[in-house]
Amino acid sequence: MSEDQENPEYERPSPERLARRRAALSQLTQYGNPVLRSTASPVTRFDNELAELAGRMGFLMDEAIGVGLAGPQAGVLKRLFVYRFADEEALGVLVNPEVVRRGEEVQTIEEGCLSIPDVHVPVERPALVEVTGVDLDGHPLTVVAEGPDATVLQHEIDHLDGVLMLDRTDKDSRKAALRALREAAQGD
Repeated sequence: MSEDQENPEYERPSPERLARRRAALSQLTQYGNPVLRSTASPVTRFDNELAELAGRMGFLMDEAIGVGLAGPQAGVLKRLFVYRFADEEALGVLVNPEVVRRGEEVQTIEEGCLSIPDVHVPVERPALVEVTGVDLDGHPLTVVAEGPDATVLQHEIDHLDGVLMLDRTDKDSRKAALRALREAAQGD
């Protein structure tokens, strides 16, 4: 998931930072690639390879100025994602995540996605979720999140199931986003 540029606290990155973002985005699976519509497989091996993958995903997410990145976006059909709710926080990693509780209150947030750059659409989701999974060592982990943080977790779990934010928005927003994507592709 990408950082919300409509946030009043958002500062426009420097040209150098934007170049690093473009380089990171070029290494991620982009909209149209069938991997993004595939269901990821559970992780069964907890080893250095998994830790290296999570570290690489965290690096790419940070370089791309994102707040979450799922395995399929890195071209890996494994059920894991990384996230960072705030710049000063440690990188979060959830392996084999599952939403076990959703709050009754809903919120609509303009979502962006590192696999669909420069497109933002309103998505309604529960404002509170509890997610269970395991860490990189296979130890049980529970994350309870509210507000925008809850949206990040739900967005990334959707990626693991082949669901995109475009599937969760309203019809008019989806049409506008698809039109923008077609126009951007014609401009390349």
